[in-house]
Amino acid sequence: MLLTAVVWAQDVEVATTVAFTEGPTVDRAGNVYFTELMSQRIMRLGVDGVLSTFREKSNVANGLLIDGQNRLVACEGAEWGLHGTKVKGTPRVTRTNLSTGKLEILAEQFEGKPLVAPNDVTIDSKGRLYFTDLSGGAVYRIDAPGKVSRILTTPDVQKPNGIQVSPDDKILYLVEANGAEGGARLIRAYDLQADGTVKNMRVHYNFSPGRSADGMSIDTAGNLYASAGLVRRRGTSETLDTKCGVYVISPAGKLIRFIPILEDTITNNAFGGPDMKTLYVTAGKTLYKFRTDVAGMAR
Repeated sequence: MLLTAVVWAQDVEVATTVAFTEGPTVDRAGNVYFTELMSQRIMRLGVDGVLSTFREKSNVANGLLIDGQNRLVACEGAEWGLHGTKVKGTPRVTRTNLSTGKLEILAEQFEGKPLVAPNDVTIDSKGRLYFTDLSGGAVYRIDAPGKVSRILTTPDVQKPNGIQVSPDDKILYLVEANGAEGGARLIRAYDLQADGTVKNMRVHYNFSPGRSADGMSIDTAGNLYASAGLVRRRGTSETLDTKCGVYVISPAGKLIRFIPILEDTITNNAFGGPDMKTLYVTAGKTLYKFRTDVAGMAR
């Protein structure tokens, strides 16, 4: 009996999504925290391999960071949606004491106006936080709770997403993730001044016409690890020219390594492990990990 293969002409489409992971960070003990946007939770993967919920009703928490005092900083409240599902919280940046669970608000407004969509956050060696407001088209610095400065805004930036500070605190890296026709899909680099302001913008790495990076981390040699690309198109002008995975980009702006992650939508990554050589990557419903040759920074 002769069997013939049947080839269907139509493409396979996603009917629904049950999880969307984002914003990984690792505490000093090695526990991994990451956000799950569909159910609005902050998850915790313990060093024992047990997955648990750290915080229910996360207020649409997205990007996370463990600061120098082992506290969990979260960008919260942006309107978010996928496949017809929309959620929205109160836009703010919070900090949670991991020992007591006490939560404090670090930023929720600037010059009397509420934030729009806090997205991702990083820290410098002085403990100053820098976060992006994606839909608000701005980048802010937090020097202390309630002490907020805006260091970039439109039209100089479009859709600021991932953000990082170089190991020597001299460069601020910023992802532009504008999926609109002609939008910026790249990583900008700025000279970071001692007072926490920036100047001298240049394009560090360009992802256009494909999907730009979302989040990124940095190692002790100053290489960026940017989560970028798509497996399938998603109704924007973004093409599939940017393969889905982690792009390791040198301080000179050159691609030195590519790690494919074949799951939509890849979002972010963070270093952890006893030697800080394990990179955790959020993509779709999954938390991945792989080993690196260079130790990463906890920022």
